Amino acid sequence: MVGGEAFITLQTLNLALFGYLYEDGWSMSKRIVVAIGGNSLIKDKAHKTVPDQYAATEETVPHIVDLVEQGWDVAITHGNGPQVGFILRRSELARHELHEVPLDFCGADTQGAIGYMLQQTLFAEFQRRKMQKQAVTVVTQVLVDRDDPAFAKPNKPIGSFMDQETADTRTAEGWHVVEDAGRGWRRVVPSPIPRKVIEARAVINLLEDGFVVITVGGGGIPVIEENGKLTGVAAVIDKDRASALLCKAIDAKRFIVSTSVDRVYLNFGKPDQTPIDKMTVSEAKRYLKEGHFAPGSMAPKIESVITFIEEGGELAIITSPENLARALKGEAGTHITPD
Repeated sequence: MVGGEAFITLQTLNLALFGYLYEDGWSMSKRIVVAIGGNSLIKDKAHKTVPDQYAATEETVPHIVDLVEQGWDVAITHGNGPQVGFILRRSELARHELHEVPLDFCGADTQGAIGYMLQQTLFAEFQRRKMQKQAVTVVTQVLVDRDDPAFAKPNKPIGSFMDQETADTRTAEGWHVVEDAGRGWRRVVPSPIPRKVIEARAVINLLEDGFVVITVGGGGIPVIEENGKLTGVAAVIDKDRASALLCKAIDAKRFIVSTSVDRVYLNFGKPDQTPIDKMTVSEAKRYLKEGHFAPGSMAPKIESVITFIEEGGELAIITSPENLARALKGEAGTHITPD
């Protein structure tokens, strides 16, 4: 009996060293995906420059490094909507002198630039804490289905507003252009469902080698596969949906969606708004159906964590950047779990 007790004690110790306890279940996976929102890069309309974005990133990064110090193998995803818009606008203004930049190349450009910014700020934070860690960026392609219904109904506005004459010209060039609430005309592109993270194996290998990996930037560069080739398409993928797909691809059992609020609220912005500390996936579905979450804002995040949980995830958290480490300890954020 003494030997049995000793075995159980050693087994428990090993779990404590290499696993993570959440409520009544053990998970041996140390991988976690952290999806940082736009507020982590651009705080407001008055702070859009590259130095402004760098400063905002410097504020967010220490909270991510807190997770690394806790022993997590961290993959970071991020949005890129405003940054793609900036490239498109520069491209439009320089059209009389230089070739325009295709949308998929805009995605690749921003993955590199934002990744570079995160690598620099992470490096400085690792140095400050005397941690032997390094970050790396993977320019990531995400496979989409050419027959996705989204391609028949482009609805994601990108780029700057146009007058009708310019809109007519762009339409003749093959763009889909729609009027936007009387403010002018804008290009719209499809937002297809992500199907596969092409570079998932590279991400896994880098995590196993101890790197913090920046990947699936802006939802990934959407590509289709034909005749053994990958071809970029003019589309955008929802960043949180792609992040949920990444979790499955790399077997991450934890998924944190970082946003501008500390947690999810029912009746958000109304006098009777109510914070949610915990909810099951069934409760999340019910609240979503009841219309508690705004389309284009909280709703896509809830849809993404539902997908994550239903495909084997153990815990999803929605919280603000400064609460990342506390949220994993159960002290902040909204925790979404299986039923």
